[in-house]
Parts: sequence; C-alpha cells; structure tokens
Amino acid sequence: MKPVEIITDPYEIYFPNLGWRFHINPTAFTIGNISVQWYGIIIAIGLIAAILYCMPKMKKFGLDPDRVIDVVIGGVIGGMIGARTYYVAMKWDEYKGDIKAILNFRNGGLAIYGGLIGAILIGLIICHFRKVRKLPMLDIASIGFLIGQGIGRWGNYVNQEAFGTNTDNLFAMTGGTIQQVIRNEAYFTDGDMYLNGLADMSMEYAVHPCFLYESVWCLLGVAVLTLIAKHRKFDGQVFLSYLIWYGSERFVVEGLRTDSLMFGSLRISQALSAVLVLTAVILMVVMMSRVRRDPERYVLYCNTEESAMLIEETRLKAEKAGSKKAENGNKSEESEDNKTDDSEKNNTDESNEKTVQEENENGTDN
Repeated sequence: MKPVEIITDPYEIYFPNLGWRFHINPTAFTIGNISVQWYGIIIAIGLIAAILYCMPKMKKFGLDPDRVIDVVIGGVIGGMIGARTYYVAMKWDEYKGDIKAILNFRNGGLAIYGGLIGAILIGLIICHFRKVRKLPMLDIASIGFLIGQGIGRWGNYVNQEAFGTNTDNLFAMTGGTIQQVIRNEAYFTDGDMYLNGLADMSMEYAVHPCFLYESVWCLLGVAVLTLIAKHRKFDGQVFLSYLIWYGSERFVVEGLRTDSLMFGSLRISQALSAVLVLTAVILMVVMMSRVRRDPERYVLYCNTEESAMLIEETRLKAEKAGSKKAENGNKSEESEDNKTDDSEKNNTDESNEKTVQEENENGTDN
C-alpha cells in the first residue's frame, strides 16, 4: 500500500486514488449555544425521503394511509430510542453515570440494528391498535428502511467514523479525524482498536470507506425490493428479502470495520447479521414451498375484501368531512349575502327617507 500524507486539519477528507479532497465541518450551523450537526440533518433527510417514497405506495400493499401514518410516527420514535439504547447498552462502561451523554444524539452513537428493533417493535404494537396488517406493513417499511439507511450512512462520512481497515483500493479514504482516531485507538495499549486486535492499523495508509459500501448497497436494494414487491407471492416476502439483502452486506462490511460493537472477540452486528440471513433464507424457502402447494391460501392482503373495506371506509369519511366543510362554507356565504342584502336594504330605506324629507322641505320653501 502507498502511504498517504498526514493531515492535521480534522475537517479534511481525502480520497487519494481519486484525487478528491473535501473540507467538511460536522457542525452545520449554530443557533445561540446550540450546535446543529450535519449528522442529525442527514438522518432527518433519510427519514423524510423514506416516508415520501413509501406513503404513496401504501394502497398497493392494501394499507390505508390514514391508519398507517400513526404507525410511521411511532416507528420513527421507536427507531431513534432503540438505536440509542442499543448503542449505549453495548458501551455501558463509557456512559454509566452520565445521563447527559446518554441523551446526546447529536454526535452520533446510533446502532442500526437497535433502530430496527425499536421501530419494528413499536410499529407492530401500533399496528395492533390501528387495525393495520403487520406483514404488509413490514413489507413496505423494509423499502423505507433501506432508503433511510442508504442516506443516513453519509452522516458517518461527515463525522469520519464507521471506517474500515487499511486498504489501497480505488475508493480508499483518509482524513484528519480518521488519522487521529487511529493514532489514539491503535497505537496505545488501552485503545479500542488495540484491545480488539487491530493494533496493526496505521494512520499512514488509507482505509475502507464502509459508509460508502453500505450506502450504495442499500440504495441499490431499494430498486431490488421494489421489483420483488411487484411480483411478491405472499405478504412478508419483501421483509424477508430485506433481511437477506441487508444482512448479507452487513456481515461482510462489519468484518472490515474498526469500531464494531464487541462481545468479547465476537462482532455483535456481524453475528446478528448471520443469524438473520440464515433465518430469513429458511423462512423464504418454507413459504415459497407452501405457496406453490396451496396458492389460494396465501392471497395478498391488497386483494382481500377487508383491505378494500377499510380503505373505502376512510375514503367515505374524508368525503363526508369534505361535504360538511363545503356545506359550512355555503352557510357562511349565505350569511354574508344576507348581511349584504340587509345592508343594501337599509341604505335604500335611508335614501328614500332622505328624498321624501327633501321634497317636503322644497314644498315648504315654495
């Protein structure tokens, strides 16, 4: 591998084999004493993009958008709480006794698998109360997950985190913060990289841009899952495909990363990815076999009477509300018209009275 220049500016990011050099301050702007980080803005953009992409497609999965919006809101909140809780739990020694640090989302520290667990758990609970079918909801949510993850990973780029081991490939990157982190964590015996068996990491060489690998894979997965959704044979197929697609990538990329959450010598996310992929593959094979044997039993929810009834019920409510609003508007217009008529009538009466009075006065003068 070719050595790279030592960068002293913590905000400088450099792709030596492409000749690309960027200067990015993780703080987007400051309002008073509050600093708004690009990390949070990018996460928010990912969430909004996922919602905007998925909401118009709800009816194709047999779901009523008005009912689903509650599930989406709950899922987002659950995802944020789950992502932070998972991360803090895995690094409890660093956070115990410091409540402010636990609640500080702005500087990163979110675990994707924790976010998925939180979003799915809270989302499914709300599905139960809002009468939203769980498997179709998981199907469309899976596409949203990939959009959010694909965009959100660029927050890691801005923060120069979640990078991999040394490499000299075309997309290899380095940066002032990256080099400083490697020096602090791999060169000293109490550093995280050193303790996790990465003492051979060097700040003199570029590293794998793991954020880029995952972002590209997730956004490509949006197209793949959208295609699968159009030809799905059973509800839940898209969700299982998501677990296989994302889990496979995460298993590989996690093996390259230098900041993995560890349990002893085991990379937790890598192990979890392997379990999810294996489980999803088995379930996919079983379900496809059942569908082939008895296709009439596995009717997609979007083709059921229940789905049509719930969507029609919401449409009628909206139509009724619109009619009532229009009726109230007409009454208001009629009221204004009556006021205008009364005003004109009063003006006419006053004018006639004035005319009679003037004629009487003229007659007296003559």
